[in-house]
Amino acid sequence: MNISEDIRRPIEGAIGEYERFLARHMTSSNEVVKGIFDYIIANGGKGFRPAMVLLSAGMNAAAEGGGPGMRSYLGAMLVEMMHAASLVHDDVIDQSDLRRGKPSVRAMWGSRSAVIAGDMLLAKSITVGLDSGQYDIVDYVTRAMSELCEGELIQSEQSRRLEMTREIYLDIIRKKTGILFGVSAGVGAMSVGAGRERIAAMREFGEWVGMAFQVRDDILDYDVSTDTGKPACNDLQEHKITLPLLVVLERASEERRAELLELLGSADSVPENVGLLREAVVSGGGIAEAEAVMAALVARARGVLASFGPSEFHLGLLALADCAAGRRR
Repeated sequence: MNISEDIRRPIEGAIGEYERFLARHMTSSNEVVKGIFDYIIANGGKGFRPAMVLLSAGMNAAAEGGGPGMRSYLGAMLVEMMHAASLVHDDVIDQSDLRRGKPSVRAMWGSRSAVIAGDMLLAKSITVGLDSGQYDIVDYVTRAMSELCEGELIQSEQSRRLEMTREIYLDIIRKKTGILFGVSAGVGAMSVGAGRERIAAMREFGEWVGMAFQVRDDILDYDVSTDTGKPACNDLQEHKITLPLLVVLERASEERRAELLELLGSADSVPENVGLLREAVVSGGGIAEAEAVMAALVARARGVLASFGPSEFHLGLLALADCAAGRRR
């Protein structure tokens, strides 16, 4: 996991155990399949979601003198493989050759193998949970899949129609990103035997953090000076109306709104339109307003966590929330 020391410190030992658990189960006797799995896991990004599982498990078990265990590692693996599979599939849908600055699975092995590999990640991780009898953990995590897919479908339809409202945008990012962060925090608490109220509170905390994470992603898409591992303004080229542009559309006159939407509709075929839209977003205060919304989401997350007693895991979760919103890539 590529996470800061403030996040890593409370779960240093658990991270090692989790990574060994992951390597033990997410592998294959077939060298081709093993190579694809190893590539996906090695390029898995910062590991915010499994870190949230382990921190939540640690905080909720601390009162009994316990910490993350096998059930926590299973929960972390399930959420991370669900996330990894969604990214592998996204790169096929978007025909992307890069993921985090490196060749995508699609670019390395082709679209057909990438789709199957994504499916296999899900199937194999779920099978591990079922074989070990951890039905509650598997049920809790996998129920998130339908909402994640629904969020993507809603965004695709809104992009096709070049329509968006603040309410629909927030619903999309909750389903696309917030839900899996929420499940990560919730399953961490569940894995150590926390009660329903604590599990629900942890899930709420995670959802606010995940939504802030997605807003930061949408802001970074406009940053041409930062190497995010994917093309700048990619959302505009895919006709996506994310919060920075939405803010400007909300403030625009009817005539100006129509003009901006016309530019967006051909942004994939007219490169100049991307620059014009980006300039309109920056000069129109879209980035600044999106950052304010993101800060409010983090504040709501921190407010939920305020009801939990102080601990090193508590501080780690607060650091994770701040990092999710403050990252540069």
